Amino acid sequence: MDPQLLTRLLAGDLRALARCISLVENESPGYTTLLESLPAAGHMRVVGVTGPPGAGKSTLVNALIDTLVAEGKKVAIVAVDPSSPFNFGALLGDRIRMGDHYNNPRVFIRSMASRGALGGLSPKILEVSDLIRAAGFDYLFIETVGVGQSEVEIAGIADTTIVVVVPEAGDEIQTMKAGLMEIANIFAVNKSDRPNAGEFVKNLRLLAHSRRSGEWETPVVKTVATTGSGVPELLAAIGAHAASQQPNSRKALLLAEKAYQLIQHRRMQDVDRQALYQLVNDALEKPPFNLYRIVQAYTHA
Repeated sequence: MDPQLLTRLLAGDLRALARCISLVENESPGYTTLLESLPAAGHMRVVGVTGPPGAGKSTLVNALIDTLVAEGKKVAIVAVDPSSPFNFGALLGDRIRMGDHYNNPRVFIRSMASRGALGGLSPKILEVSDLIRAAGFDYLFIETVGVGQSEVEIAGIADTTIVVVVPEAGDEIQTMKAGLMEIANIFAVNKSDRPNAGEFVKNLRLLAHSRRSGEWETPVVKTVATTGSGVPELLAAIGAHAASQQPNSRKALLLAEKAYQLIQHRRMQDVDRQALYQLVNDALEKPPFNLYRIVQAYTHA
């Protein structure tokens, strides 16, 4: 690893940031040293944006970027995309998603593949967030795959989680509240210029009031991402949630799980998958086959 890479990263060099993310994603030599050298300080606000497919998450994030950049803020976006089943790369490109901002020096955009990870996120999302924080950004928006109720992991990593829904979701509120509805710090009802939006917003506010936790009652903000309507109100809600200093009860659980996964991964590095495949294949040809004896031999080797 280039010894100057960390210095350039801390200075806010976007090329260095992109290089560092690639090192971490590919687990290139020296990536663990890089991560261990990152400072803990940083004022960055992590905002998770999730919700069902077709709700307009990308367009809404794009509108939020417009406003924040106009205010002189430095903004990063990580769009977690479904993985290609052939090469595990992101199927959707950041240039397609948010092309207006791609060459803006105050904006950093990265598409990351979920690589089959549950929870709607990428396996390296926490490390990438820490790299972006070290580069001195004011905001990081993490847009998840949008696969449904399973993507509650975003609530553990984000300081503020926005759940984006559309008026047509009215009939699904009762089933949604067991999953996505519980993780929302803010509801954004996008495409709110559609018929029946008013009634849907009213019902959602009643639900949010009934599920109030502590001092924070989840606001419901009407937006039309394509026109920018409601975006200032949504940013105000993000600021209000930050000012309320609500504790993230899921963060410790997420970090403990991440630590477990990292420890497990490092302890497994000496296991040769090809050799293991060959061993299993040979054993299958010499019955009786017992998978657990193979595992026992490996764990006590």
